[in-house]
Amino acid sequence: MDWDLVAGSFWPLVQGGIRGTIPLSLASFFLGLVLALIVALMRLSGNKVISAIARGYVSVIRGTPLLVQLFVIFYGLPSIGVVIDPWPSAIIAFSLNVGGYAAEVIRAAILSVPKGQWEAGHTIGMSPVTTLRRIILPQAARVSVPPLSNTFISLVKDTSLASLILVTELFRQAQEIAAFSQEFMVLYVEAAVIYWVFCLILSSGQSQLEKRLDRYVAH
Repeated sequence: MDWDLVAGSFWPLVQGGIRGTIPLSLASFFLGLVLALIVALMRLSGNKVISAIARGYVSVIRGTPLLVQLFVIFYGLPSIGVVIDPWPSAIIAFSLNVGGYAAEVIRAAILSVPKGQWEAGHTIGMSPVTTLRRIILPQAARVSVPPLSNTFISLVKDTSLASLILVTELFRQAQEIAAFSQEFMVLYVEAAVIYWVFCLILSSGQSQLEKRLDRYVAH
């Protein structure tokens, strides 16, 4: 083990995570959640056409590999005249992927709220939209925190695929240093350890958030 290489590459790899992996994950997750909420509401719509469109989107996203989705956007679209830079391509691909998976989480969370809550909102004169916004979604949000947190942690790891379309993030940084030093095992193991530490930190934050939300639930 070349400890000098490990020490010298540690900060560049961490910087790759801070400047690349984390911002890419946050941007993609936020946009993915917005898309997921829209798709979840479309799935719950009484309009069969709208619901079918949402089901089709979820089916395509969940039924195809993320790597293929990424390659279609970055390498495939230019063949029809649509050229997108690496960073936007990665954000689009990851957001669409998160949207497909998170939509089912949000839909299930909304359905888990008792129907009596809708009736209560109607009784006090709230419109369906207001009831959804002020009564249903806050309760659904608490239920969806654990699975959505897991989705975000998985996304942090999946962003390593962005290195294949030249996005400079943690793993891409490891690839570049490994190519120069020819110490592939050392650099890739070091990158894996840093990913692991990032995920441990996020898992700890998830646990704290769940405990905080649990305070407002009657047992």
